[in-house]
Amino acid sequence: MAVGVALSNEPNVLYNGRITLFVALSCMVAATGGIIFGYDIGISGGVTSMEPFLKKFFHDVYDKMKEDTKISNYCKYDNQLLTSFTSSLYISGLVASFFASSVTRAFGRKPSILAGGASFLAGSALGGAASNVYMLIFGRILLGIGVGFANQSVPLYISEMAPPRHRGLFNNGFQFCVGIGVLSANLINYGTEKIEGGWGWRISLAMAAVPASILTLGALFLPETPNSLIQRNDDHEKAETLLRRIRGVDDVQAELSDLVKASSISKTVDRPFRNIIRREYRPQLVMSIAIPFFQQVTGINVISFYAPVLFRIIGLGESASLLSAVVTGLVGTISTFISMLLVDKLGRRRLFMIGGVQMLASQAMVGGILANKLGDHGGISKAYAYLVLVLICIYVAGFAWSWGPLGWLVPSEIYPLEIRSAGQSITVAVGFLFTFLVAQTFLSMLCHFKSGIFFFFGGWVMIMTAFVYLLLPETKNVPIEQMTKVWREHWFWKNVVGKMDVHANKTEA
Repeated sequence: MAVGVALSNEPNVLYNGRITLFVALSCMVAATGGIIFGYDIGISGGVTSMEPFLKKFFHDVYDKMKEDTKISNYCKYDNQLLTSFTSSLYISGLVASFFASSVTRAFGRKPSILAGGASFLAGSALGGAASNVYMLIFGRILLGIGVGFANQSVPLYISEMAPPRHRGLFNNGFQFCVGIGVLSANLINYGTEKIEGGWGWRISLAMAAVPASILTLGALFLPETPNSLIQRNDDHEKAETLLRRIRGVDDVQAELSDLVKASSISKTVDRPFRNIIRREYRPQLVMSIAIPFFQQVTGINVISFYAPVLFRIIGLGESASLLSAVVTGLVGTISTFISMLLVDKLGRRRLFMIGGVQMLASQAMVGGILANKLGDHGGISKAYAYLVLVLICIYVAGFAWSWGPLGWLVPSEIYPLEIRSAGQSITVAVGFLFTFLVAQTFLSMLCHFKSGIFFFFGGWVMIMTAFVYLLLPETKNVPIEQMTKVWREHWFWKNVVGKMDVHANKTEA
């Protein structure tokens, strides 16, 4: 029997349970929400490097690429309408995440997952059938609504369903599915680019309907989480029955007691977005903003969105660029799987530190090569082009076992129940906001910064690594409803949150 150590009022209380088939299947279906997110990240970068797509919707970019021999290598794709195609999804996802918070809190995690899948399904159909740029962008907005609902609810669902001792393994499955989505999109782009007639991009966009259908249909059969059942309906009996089923044991009283206690506290909070700014929630508020911000300024979405574009800039052909994106997607997926196996053994902090050092070193080397070998015109040798590809793979691997999965895992496990939905919405919204800003400005930044763009993101990696080292406590093996203890024991945050009366759950000034 597997057990998770609960840091409860009684320090030696144990949560009974093991990994059951029921909880594994439920979390696998929910994690499909990661596939729709990853698929969109991968597909948008691929189709924007396809010449037939550019010729139909973004003719100015196509003309610059084909006919303007004087324009800098770094500026060929600098077009605000083109970046709007990529970034429109994230601004709609930002808005949707706040609506998703209300739905998740009032109606449960399952309806939010269902709404996300249905909206993404509609957006994929519109994108595949687009005849003008307005249809294309409206389809992206629908996709964004779907991703906003899914990203708000899926990590919460998985964290609440997973056994505490294996929460990292299960929750990193979400990022693993993001990686599968990116890899699938890159493979599809590589295949559809070869279709004669120039309509392969339609298949790439429409195929998003496959993971969206799986998520939508699968959500119909998902159980609600025990946390949500107690929070919304006070149905202790139903929650206890579900706990026994997902934990695979009869004695679930310790965990049920903590859930009931957390629910009673959450019912005293009418305005979670107002309460989250209170002193006792200050660490969670800081993390809900800092972690998604740092996740975006690692520069990963530059690689995810525009990898084929970057590879074309350094001199690879259209097909070779798409194949290179497949390679980076495969590296990311494998590395995330490694993270799933290690996160509950090594802990969150150690993986953050390893990934940070790895990303910083590879970004500095890529920037150095481009600064010395790639001018405004012409390309670089094939040897250097493939060296850049190897270094980008090293960078992607570093992200994929650190900030990639942990950027979703840590926020989803640190919030008390009374602010959990609001906190996750802030995390998702901040992530979308900075994803939008990075996606919208990157091609212009690349045009102006040139190779310095890699040093720009490398500087942020240094800052975020120091932030984790100093301010993020370890959360592995800590039951989700007992997470407040890690802040009260941290060298810095204990002075911020004050002393907590563990019996009354009150914070003293």
